[in-house]
Amino acid sequence: VFKVLNVAEKNDAAKRISDILSGHQYQVRNGLSRFNKIYEFNYYMLGQNCSISFTSLSGHLLNYDFTGIYRKWYSCHPLSLFDVAVEKNVTENMVDIKRTLEREVRNSQALVIWTDCDREGENIGFEIINICRNIKSNIPVYRARFSEITDRSIKSACNNLQQPDQRVSDAVDVRQELDLRIGAAFTRFQTLRLQKVFPNTLADKLISYGSCQFPTLGFVVERYKAREQFQPEDFWKIEVVHTITQNEADGPITSTFSWKRNRLFNELACQVLYANCETPVVATVTNVSSRPRSRWRPLAMDTVELEKLASRKLRINAKETMKIAESLYTQGYISYPRTETNSFPKDFNLERLVQEQTSHPDWGGFASRLLGLNGGPQPRNGHKSDQAHPPIHPTKAAPHLTGNNARIYELITRHFLACCHRDAKGQETSVEIEVGGESFSVQGLMIIERNYLEVYHYDRWNGKIIAVYEIGDQFEPTDVRMTSGRTTAPLLTEADLISLMDKHGIGTDATHAEHIETIKQRMYVGLTNDQRFLPGELGMGLVEGYDLMGYAMSRPELRAELEADLRRICDGTANKNDVLQRHISTYRSVFQEAIQKADNQPVVSQQSQRGGFSSRRAAPRGVGGRGVGRGGGGRGGEGRGPGVLGSRGARPGTAAPRGGTREKRKMPTPAHPHPHSNENTPMCNCSEMAVVLTVRREGPNTGRQPQQNAGSGDRMCKCNIQAVQRTVQKDGPNKGRVFYTCDKPRAEQCGFFEW
Repeated sequence: VFKVLNVAEKNDAAKRISDILSGHQYQVRNGLSRFNKIYEFNYYMLGQNCSISFTSLSGHLLNYDFTGIYRKWYSCHPLSLFDVAVEKNVTENMVDIKRTLEREVRNSQALVIWTDCDREGENIGFEIINICRNIKSNIPVYRARFSEITDRSIKSACNNLQQPDQRVSDAVDVRQELDLRIGAAFTRFQTLRLQKVFPNTLADKLISYGSCQFPTLGFVVERYKAREQFQPEDFWKIEVVHTITQNEADGPITSTFSWKRNRLFNELACQVLYANCETPVVATVTNVSSRPRSRWRPLAMDTVELEKLASRKLRINAKETMKIAESLYTQGYISYPRTETNSFPKDFNLERLVQEQTSHPDWGGFASRLLGLNGGPQPRNGHKSDQAHPPIHPTKAAPHLTGNNARIYELITRHFLACCHRDAKGQETSVEIEVGGESFSVQGLMIIERNYLEVYHYDRWNGKIIAVYEIGDQFEPTDVRMTSGRTTAPLLTEADLISLMDKHGIGTDATHAEHIETIKQRMYVGLTNDQRFLPGELGMGLVEGYDLMGYAMSRPELRAELEADLRRICDGTANKNDVLQRHISTYRSVFQEAIQKADNQPVVSQQSQRGGFSSRRAAPRGVGGRGVGRGGGGRGGEGRGPGVLGSRGARPGTAAPRGGTREKRKMPTPAHPHPHSNENTPMCNCSEMAVVLTVRREGPNTGRQPQQNAGSGDRMCKCNIQAVQRTVQKDGPNKGRVFYTCDKPRAEQCGFFEW
């Protein structure tokens, strides 16, 4: 009998696929790992009747690591980590799975890879191949490609086995090796440096660096700083209200006309105009127009859209969303949830998928009406395709799901049905009036065809009834009122952050949730009570510390270039080794200069008293900057700060489930603090109290010293003379704001500026 070893990425997938192929007639025996069973049955495959053994992994089997002594924190200068040898080893908790593969392949004549069909899955597939070919070098290898675990898809994959793609796997190898080298070098550098400076606070804390997590943190810090620099302004506006009963059946109708000027930032000017409108005057209708309006149905769903919608509409974070989506996929309820595609192929059988939903009590009627439309389901497609998977969609009915599983499935299903229906149609009427020389307008909306809105209750498009007006009509307003408000600059929500990561090419659709979770676990960021991201003291200090050295490490460009190169490796237009060496060289140069600047540039933190943050600390040379409060409170602990929800720090050895090579080492022992020092004393890297020096080198910092008692003493400009206080006079968001600048004549000023 021809024996075929089949390997899936997870036990649940192996069990589900075996159930489909065996017609529920498989036998089960244990592997050497108690979490990964072996399912056995007979099936016609590769042109003959075969004896099938189906087992699984639990994610990546192998992980990049340094060789020998370089695994130890104090073994070498961190700069060496860009060049020392690395190797792929079986992780400790995967040894039994490896032994199972080695045992099973000895008696097999072919190997079929059933891992997830994305980059990580392809790389995991080659890990399986390498282990099996170490035992049986000439065993034929095949790749099953599928986007959903359904009867149709799995049997089709089995009948159309392909070859694994080495280029896609190579791209993951490059990313993993770079993540290890870059992450380990910068993590050791900043952890050891900060532990010396803050021995009481950071003695056992891993201060990790990742080339994806740091730009992600940078987005949070950038928005926070923009918000802090934003000067809120009061504004005033005028509204005209008209209530009229035009027929007894409809009753009174109230129309609120908005000011064409929108708003003014000068109260007195607004009061003058308001007085003209408030005196007994008549409103004259100057224009009436009507036009058709459409509300577009949603685009086909990709991973980024799923994460954003779940966060905004369901208040489920990205990590939990993807965990649930993976489970729904494994159970065969939805298609593969990690996809960049938002366009259905022309030959995609949408009718079959819609038919699956016709029996559902909540949206079954809508699905039936959709099938009856002229032309049937017609999805609104985008322009993105990863050439691997279709957009996310339901694959079968799921009447027995509960909790958040049911909510995520409902979101995916309603989105799919809405995408396949038609846009909503309406008629908008605009009326313009003049009151006291000022123009106002109001819009009314009559929805003619709700279409997709019938099933997609996540969108709101409500009709608005206004009275019937004609050009030249005159009426006395029921009320003219002056209202006020204030401009705001909100922090980032998770959906905002995912959008920025996607826009700037940070990570992939499959890893956004991971990177966000990492900066939360490291306590680089926290969440406010309304679930917006706020940088923590450590996160803010890291970003500003590198910025002070002249390196915008939190900017997305470096990582975005790597992601683009990885795509080129997959396409075959870039060479694996060329990409690897180029990016190692880039980060090595940045690291070398960062170390030099850290050694030559003493920095004392400039503490911020904004936003309720009150912690004051000295910062290490080069890695530091403004401290941003001791976040905490909420769940997980006490603390000072603006109500940031605490999150438990990740353990140093915690590994990413499907990727992300990170160094897993025991934390180094911190140096002992100087006996006369405290946390507010600037310390050098030897854990001795630092001395105050003056910058002698020609440049913008010539003559500068660390700022002493910045919050209460005199501010000194770069000329080493007392700065003067001035007020912004120019119109804009900062008008009226106080700042400090050099006291010399404009042509001789040193360029010093501080709010």
